[in-house]
Amino acid sequence: MIGRIYHVGLTVSDLDRSVAFYRDVLGLEFQGEMVMTGAGTDALFQKKNCKVRLAYLNGSRHVEAPPVELIQFVGEASVKGEPDLFAPSISELCFYTDAIDAVYERLLAKGVDCLSPPVAFDFTDQGFGKSKAFYFKDPDGIILEMMQPL
Repeated sequence: MIGRIYHVGLTVSDLDRSVAFYRDVLGLEFQGEMVMTGAGTDALFQKKNCKVRLAYLNGSRHVEAPPVELIQFVGEASVKGEPDLFAPSISELCFYTDAIDAVYERLLAKGVDCLSPPVAFDFTDQGFGKSKAFYFKDPDGIILEMMQPL
């Protein structure tokens, strides 16, 4: 049976650059890095001589908050498509904050590409309450979201 989300994986083009962004800009805690190679790795990814670098970061010690897994395929040319909120895929990874306006200003000051300022929503009539949110991009252009329940 499925119990909980174990981690959320994002394929990145430069693991070191992405770790620096998620750790130093977003403030997630670096948990460690590992390298995968060998027959099991080849079988899992369906690619011969596959080498993968993985890093794990987390912003919470709560068990219900899965870590972010950053994945870099070593020696492979990155094929980057444009992120598209409207295409079938995982549209974004959303982070919780209790100070969205301050986080927004901090991200802008660090040169992060924010797609809008924080926008307020009221879905109390639909049973979901009030919140503020904005989208932004990581160094690979992966769309991320910051949300503050109000």
